Amino acid sequence: MKIKELRIILTVENLDEIIKFYRDTVGLETSKEWHEATGNGIILDAGRASLELIDESHAKRIDEIEVGKRISGTVRLALNTGGDIESAVDTIVEGGGKAIAEVRQAPWSKVARVQAPGGMQITLFENSTLFEK
Repeated sequence: MKIKELRIILTVENLDEIIKFYRDTVGLETSKEWHEATGNGIILDAGRASLELIDESHAKRIDEIEVGKRISGTVRLALNTGGDIESAVDTIVEGGGKAIAEVRQAPWSKVARVQAPGGMQITLFENSTLFEK
């Protein structure tokens, strides 16, 4: 078996607000959208995807580096800003998100932690060559 796509599905109560945030603020492009009697949804293209699996000890270490304390839940998104992370944080905050921790240098990249409307924590990071193939 060869997987061709990783898709993360978020079930939210305030779909229009969340769509506006991820599509209009974050800049993810619409791949497919539907409005049906049985419900509404959208698929936003986020470019390359990966699944990062970590244990509780490493999650604590990452939170300590990025935020200064253990704060994230079992799911956290990470978005590569491609550079100018400060501007990305400003855009997120202006678009309804919340800055959780200031931009700082992690061992792997420059990072910032933000929270999206609806509560999803997001690590913003600049390009990193540490884990590239």
